[in-house]
Amino acid sequence: INMLSITCSVLLTLLMFRKSHGDSVTQTAGLVTLVEGAPMILNCTYQTIYSVFILWYVQYLDKAPQLLLKSATENQKTENQGFHATLVKKENSFHLQKTAVQTSDSAVYYCAVRDTVRGTAGGNRITLHPPFCSIHVLPD
Repeated sequence: INMLSITCSVLLTLLMFRKSHGDSVTQTAGLVTLVEGAPMILNCTYQTIYSVFILWYVQYLDKAPQLLLKSATENQKTENQGFHATLVKKENSFHLQKTAVQTSDSAVYYCAVRDTVRGTAGGNRITLHPPFCSIHVLPD
């Protein structure tokens, strides 16, 4: 089974201390159509000057985006709802994977980065910008 993979760059605006820092994230983008039971890999690579949490969000039809996975730990597999990803800092990657997709996995997926500099007040705000990846799973 061939995996469809269309990548393009998405810029994330990270606001902290009233200063803006542009971090770049490149992820699988566009519409990906898979057959139920097929494996899925959505690529996510990033560039940032700070230590970071890397996050995957999922947005189901008519729902708000919700956190799916996050990690700041090198080479630790993170899992949720059958999805998994491993943060590889030397490659700046956090690829989202699932062994066998289901029709219920049809959604929009966003990769994002968040700063983790200690001692900051007020927290951070993440703004997601298109492009993103929309997964459509067809019944087998």
